[in-house]
Formats: sequence, structure tokens, C-alpha cells
Amino acid sequence: MTGQTILGPARLRYRPGPRRQSLAVLLDGLRTDGGAHVVTGEPGGGRTAFLEFAARSFRTGPVWHVRADPARSPHPRSGLRTLLRAAGRCARLSDDGAADEVFLDVLREASARSALLVCVDDAHLWDPASRAVLGRAAARLHAADDAHRVGLLLTVPGHRPVDPELAGLPVLELAPLTPGDAAGLLHDLTDGAVDPAVRDELVTEAQGNPALLVALAHRLSPAQLRGRRALPRPPADAGTLAAVAGGCLTGVPPDHADLLLSVAAATRVTGEPDAEASLVRRAAAVLRGRGEAPGAAATDVPVPYAETPFASEELPDLLVLIEGRIRFRSALLGRAVYAGAQPERRRAAHRALAGALPVPHGVPALLHRSWTVPGPDAGLAAELAAAAADTTSGLPPGVRRTAQVRAAELTPDDTERAQRYTAAAEQALLAGHPPEALRLLDAAVTWPAPAPVRGRAELLRAKVLLADGPVDDARESFLLAAALLADPSPAESGAAVLGAADAAWAAGDPAACLRALAHETPSGTGDTTAPPGTEDPAAPPRTRNHGAVALLRDHRDGMRAVLQGRFDLAAAPLTRVVDRGRPAAEPERLLRSAAAALMLGDVTAARRAGARALAAARTLRTAALEPRALEYLAYAELRAGRHPLARTHAEEGLRAARRTGQRNTAAHHHAVLALAASIEGAQERVAEHTATALATARRHGLAQAAMLAHWAAARADLGAGRPREAADRLGPLVRPGARRGHFAVWMLAVPCFVEAAALAGQPEHARAVVEDFALWAGCGADPQAPAQLLRCRALLAPPEAADELYLRALDRHDETSGDFERARTELLHGKWLRRRRRLREARARLGEALVDFERCGAHLWARQAGAELRAGGAAPGGTGAGEPPRHEGRDLSRLTPQQLRIARRVAEGATNREVALSLSVSTRTVDYHLRNVFATLGVRSRVELVRLVEQAEKAGAHL
Repeated sequence: MTGQTILGPARLRYRPGPRRQSLAVLLDGLRTDGGAHVVTGEPGGGRTAFLEFAARSFRTGPVWHVRADPARSPHPRSGLRTLLRAAGRCARLSDDGAADEVFLDVLREASARSALLVCVDDAHLWDPASRAVLGRAAARLHAADDAHRVGLLLTVPGHRPVDPELAGLPVLELAPLTPGDAAGLLHDLTDGAVDPAVRDELVTEAQGNPALLVALAHRLSPAQLRGRRALPRPPADAGTLAAVAGGCLTGVPPDHADLLLSVAAATRVTGEPDAEASLVRRAAAVLRGRGEAPGAAATDVPVPYAETPFASEELPDLLVLIEGRIRFRSALLGRAVYAGAQPERRRAAHRALAGALPVPHGVPALLHRSWTVPGPDAGLAAELAAAAADTTSGLPPGVRRTAQVRAAELTPDDTERAQRYTAAAEQALLAGHPPEALRLLDAAVTWPAPAPVRGRAELLRAKVLLADGPVDDARESFLLAAALLADPSPAESGAAVLGAADAAWAAGDPAACLRALAHETPSGTGDTTAPPGTEDPAAPPRTRNHGAVALLRDHRDGMRAVLQGRFDLAAAPLTRVVDRGRPAAEPERLLRSAAAALMLGDVTAARRAGARALAAARTLRTAALEPRALEYLAYAELRAGRHPLARTHAEEGLRAARRTGQRNTAAHHHAVLALAASIEGAQERVAEHTATALATARRHGLAQAAMLAHWAAARADLGAGRPREAADRLGPLVRPGARRGHFAVWMLAVPCFVEAAALAGQPEHARAVVEDFALWAGCGADPQAPAQLLRCRALLAPPEAADELYLRALDRHDETSGDFERARTELLHGKWLRRRRRLREARARLGEALVDFERCGAHLWARQAGAELRAGGAAPGGTGAGEPPRHEGRDLSRLTPQQLRIARRVAEGATNREVALSLSVSTRTVDYHLRNVFATLGVRSRVELVRLVEQAEKAGAHL
């Protein structure tokens, strides 16, 4: 035993990923109805593996695998040989109709007793006549004019157009592997012996191509796979790419070769899949010697050039032209073309593209020029770095990252090289590529650099860890960055201090959070560079710096006061943070504004700031900030009681977090989705999101996400009628002690625990936490808390006090939005009334709860309300699930005195506001009582109420 990992020949298994459901529908249709599909994908994209996956999934009959070379067909059988002989015989028949029938007869005979699946791999390699017979037969099968159940899957390469004989069939284009599936493939290939950092780099380098991923893994030694030795640079070299591409690039004419290289070089600069066709055409003409040599223009005046369209014969099959932009049909082939070109040809292509660009000193032109330079060039490096640092250029972070990396590579000075690698890492992080950001930071720290440069690198490393790593490690990195940046850059040092506090907050460590916030930063000027996103571009530099430092200091002071329970001291600085965010357009400042608003309990301001931060992040194409903005939006909607909107934001945020490699942020979105599902009654989704959130929370120390996930699971238990399980789950997390949950979240779960404990017959377990919750409700940071506190007191109160507490709680609910919390109070009050045989009042309250639960989509809770209504004698055939029958309860004597007064004034034609003025109560109180009047009397409108009051007066009813 050597302990080494020896990679054997890889047998790729197709991974359907997120398309599993749609593929299952397709294969089910082939089993039941037959039909034909063309399967396409780039070289190495898994076409053969897909056919094997389809064959494994097809269990209702035989499967024939057919290749262009019969000797390569797996498990040859007589049926396959018959089919191949039939194809050859058909190709020799002059009558197309007879040829088709001969071919179809073979398939009819094979499918006489059961469905048949025929998998034809590499159908493009059949001779044209046989391919024509195959195409016509496939068209007839797909048109369902044949009664036999024959499914036909034909694979053709995706780097060229589908052959005309098969062009009329539906096409299934195989998608690249998702990052998760690619990581799974690597795990299977190496038996789990791949280092996580190596795995992430290989997954990124493969760009979802399974064959390239396998080739990259085979290229590495066991020590490189385990991360003990450096990887080759580049990981995918010309030989590896050419091997995966196969013979797709052989025999390319010279004119086409120049055009292909021009497209590959143009997309290398932008990072986009396509390039401007006119630019590529002009550069290719220069390469072929038929265009003007590029001039060395010294101004930024755009150079006019003709927009000559491509002629059809000029465009090789490997390229496609769409709306003036040109691209490779296969991204892999574009990479292979560039890597396989001779160095002097690559330099010539970049030189031609640089000369063809209208702005000679912009980042794209400078990048092209940089790839014409064989060695270090300090002047070009400085010019490129300065252009990439220009925030007004409108370039996406990915292009700016490429520019800073190239500037670093051209830089001879060690300190400047470290600075530029750090700047590149920042752009990689903003673009949503944290593993690449870490690799660039590792490159930066290999060069000697002063404290400010090392501090900025450590600040970026901490940001990566905060989004995708152990948050305790992130906190220490932030504190180290704050110390390194204290003298030269107080704004950046202050941002690092707040980052350390954010990390401690996520970990649920209030003492560490306070220690971080006590870390003072100097107020001197020094290096006045403000961290990205905290400065106002319209302000002078010194003003921008002072504004950034003041913003960070206010945020720090406000957070410290919140942690100390001094909300009176927190209000002023946090309000200033919120106010400074309102006119801003920088995502970072808007995110701070949203965080401050949530601490203040101003959910409206938090939603506004979160929405603006999301819009700004999308406009600036800073993908890394989108998941955070959506996280703040989701939490704001949760606090406001708008759970469907919270779910919508969390679903989008989860997708964004996965795209950008932010597992910690994804865990928070999973927790929000678990909370939303616990309201909707989706037990399986609650369990799924809870388990996923807890898996990351335990690995990375995310106490806040863990607390929210446990709360969601407990609330799902409560909604399903399992109060004891809910109380057991939440008890340790909300009661005092070492196991108490996150300091900023546990009090949000107290009302759920009190309800569970009371319903489980254990009210004594909840009394102590109610008094803690009263302190929270009194600070004004949660708009739902005052009504929830009254509900908790009602659950624990003696019978003579409970009714009044429930009514007061409902009055407080009228002051906030959120149907769900109000409905829970109505449900509990209705249960209390029914158990005291006050059935008419109980049915009215439960009817309201039912309507409110249905309005907010809380279906499981609505079933509880319906069950309580039926237990109280409501007929099941009412207007709602458990609503009292419409003919019942028309006696006005059932109304309370206040309800009677309001009903009479409404019947007289008064508006709710006029009723409120006449009775000296609030309009919300009138609204609340009027809803109860409608529910008690079984009426739906003011018109019905007027008619009922008039009938009662005529009958002598007492008003």
C-alpha cells in the first residue's frame, strides 16, 4: 500500500442535475408514446454517457445501442446487426419510400411486444444516404404516424450545425455540469482524495465539461491532487484541450484559422462567450494580410470603421453569428484554438484586435497590447492597472480582474505586483469567484509588501471567509487587517472592525462582538483611501474619506449599544447610518443602511435599502453582493410578517449564493426558506432546508442560521399539532443557560415556544422567558413583538384575565402588517373560547383565523382552524373550510355593546373614520370590530349589514 491515488480509465456517468425532472418527462414519453430526439452537446459534453443514462432509465423493453462503427457497438445482438444491415441496404435503394419501409419494418418487428429504445451514437458519421433514411424514419416516429412504441435518440456533435437530414427533429442540448455535479464526479474519480481547493480550481477550469474535468484530473500527480504540490499553469494546456476536442479542429483552412483565432483572442479579453463581429472581421483581415495594419493612435478619439457583414462562405461551421456578435458553438473549441496557436500568431491576433478597437487606451485595447509583450513592462502595467481601477469605466468586475492580473504579471516591482494581485482578488470576489480570489491573494502574499498592502489582502481574505468559511477564522482575519490598516487607512481599518463584529455576530458570540467593536481606529487622515462602496464619487476625496469614517463609526456605535441593550443610545447613530444610505448608489453603503434599519426594527427602511442595494449590485455587475442584498430583503420581509415575499427573495438569493460560492449566505437563505415552509405546511421542504442550513452552520459556526433553522423545525411541529415536540426542540434554545440560541434571534422564537409549552401542558416552563421577551418587546425593534407579548401573557394567564389579554393583543395586531401572527392569536383565542363553551364567539374568532391563514398561504394552520370550527359545531359545508353556515347567527343580540354601536352607525351610512370620531376610538379599532361583526352575523358586505340591521329593527331587534 503506497497511499497514492491512481486514476484509472474514467467511465463517465451522466448527471442530470437540475434538469432531472424534464429529462424524466422526456424519457417517460419515449417509453409510452415513442418519438425521436437529436441529442447534441460540445465535445466531451457527455453525449455517450447520456445515452447510457437513458438506457438505464428505460426499463419497459429492449435497448439497442448503435454506433457508426458496428464493432464499437456495446453488446452486439442480432437485432443490431439487422438494423445496421437494413440501413446499408436502404441506402442502396432508389425508392426512398421503399427504403424507409424496410428500415421501419425492422423497428416494428422489434417493438411488437414491448417498447423499444434505439440509441444511435454519432449519427453524423453515417454515410449521407443512410443518414437520410435514418432522418426520415425518425421524423415518422416523432410524428406518431406509426402505432409501434419506438423511441429513438440520435447524438450529433454540438460544435457544428445539425445535418440537414436530421434538422427537422427536436433537439436536446446537453447542459454543462453544475459545480456540484462536477465536484461529485471528481470525488468519484479520485475516491474522495482531492483537496477542496484543488477540486474548486479544477471545477472552475473545466467549465462544466465532464471529459475536460477527467482529463485535468488525470494530468495531476497524487501529490498535486492532494494539494501538496503546485498545479501546472495553466491547468488546461494545449495538449489537454486538443485531446478532449478530438479531431474537431483538423483540416481548418488558413482563412478560417485566422478568423477562429481572432474570435478566441477577442473573447479572452472580455470573458464573454461572444465578440463584436465587425471587430473580429477587421482583425482577421489584418492577420490574413488583407487589411490595414493597426496604427498607434495616441488619442481616445474613436476610430471609424466600416460595418461589413460576413458572407455565408466566410463563416466556418464552428462559429455562429447572432445579431452582430460572433461566437464558437463550443466554448471548449475556442479555448483549444487559442491554446494551440503558435505564440507569435497569438501575439499577432492581439495586436490586430488592439488596433481595431475604437478606444486605444481603454482596458480592452490595453489588455490586447499586454498579450503582445513577451516580458515585464512597467509602463504598460501601470497604464493597465490605472485603467482597471477607474470606477467610472462601467466595466464588469471580471474584466477588471483580468486587467489587474495581467498588470501584476507585467510588473517588475515586488510591492506593486502584490498590490495589483490584491486588486485583482478584490474584483474576482466582486465577480462572485471566491476560490479565484483566494488564489490571487496567495499570489499577492508571496511578494514582500508593506503593512497597508498586506492589510488589504487580509481584509479581502476575511470577506471570503465570512461568506464561505468558518466565521471565527474570518473574525481573526478582520482584526489582523484592522491592525495593519490602522495608521495608513482609518476607513479601511474601520470597515475591518465592523467585519470582525459581523463575523462574531454570525457566530452568536456577543462578547467577541463587543471586543471587536472596542477596537479603536485612529481618526487621523493618513492614507485616506476609503474601502470600495463607502465613498461618494461626487464628493471631494477628503470629504469622501471623512464621510466613510463617520458612517463606519456610527454603525459601530449603534451596534455596540444594541449589544449592550441600550436601544435608547443606539437609535441616533443607527438612524444616521440609515439616512446616509438613502441617497447612495453604492451597494456596500446601502447594505449597511439595511443592516442598521433591521437593528432599529424599521423594516420599511430595511426593505427599501435592500432593494436599492440589489439594483445597484446588478447594475454594477457585482455578483458577490446580490446574495447579501437578497438576504437583507428576505429578513426584512420575515420581520414584517410577509412570508411569501421572504420566500421569493430567499429562493433567488439561494441561487445567487450558489452561483457565487457563498455557502454561509446560502445557509441563511435555506433557514429563511425553512421558516416560510413551516408556515405553508410543507413538512418535507422544512426538513430539507433545515438539514441543509444546519450542515453548513455546524461546519462554519453559524449560530444565527442554526437558530433560525431550529425555530423553523419547531414551528412546523407546532403547525402539525405536535406542541410537545416543538417545546422540547425550542426549550434549550430560548431558556437561560449555555445552550441558549443566538443572542439576536432567540427572542424571536419565544412566542412559538410559549405557545408550544402551554398547549403541551407545561406553562411553567415558559414563564421566565416571557419576562425576558417583555424587555425585547419594549425596545421597539420588532413591530410584531408587543402583540405577541400580550398573546404569550394570555396563554399563561388565569381564565378571568386571558380574554382581555387576547383582545388587547388583537388590537395591537391592527397596528402592524402580517396576517399570520394575527391569525395565530385569533386561533388561540378561538380555542380558548371554545373550551369555555362560548361557541358563538369561538366560531367568529376561528372563522377570522381561517380567512387570515388562507390569505397568507398557511394551509396547515388553516386546517387547524377548520378542525376547531368543526369541533365547535360549525357545519362542514359553509362558505369556507369550517366557516359557520350563512343562515346561522343573524340575531343582533350576539354582538357586544361596542359592536352593536358600530353596526348601527355603519347601517346609517357612516364611514369607518366617521364612526371612529363619533365613538372616540381609532379607525383600526373600528376596522377590527367591524370584521368581527361580519364574521358573527355571517355577512360579507356593508350592504348586507344595512339590510340585516333594517330587518332586525322592523322585527323589534334591540340595538
